[in-house]
Amino acid sequence: MSGKFEEIMAASKLSELLQKKDEDNTKKVIVWVLAIIGAVAAVAAIAYAVYSFFTPDYLEDFEEDFDDDFDDDFFDDEDEVE
Repeated sequence: MSGKFEEIMAASKLSELLQKKDEDNTKKVIVWVLAIIGAVAAVAAIAYAVYSFFTPDYLEDFEEDFDDDFDDDFFDDEDEVE
């Protein structure tokens, strides 16, 4: 009777060890997947930053020209009234 009890205990310990190994493998896979996603996101962010730094801003020149013309007309009218 004690022999069967020892066999059952050994089998349960073996199954516990196998479950722990499966959990460890699952955790490792999840960590690797998240690390890869993080690396891809970092590379994409760096690429976007470099792109936006080197791309000329054509709208900025247009807005400056428009504001200057508008301000000149507006202030000329006020000077004439005074």
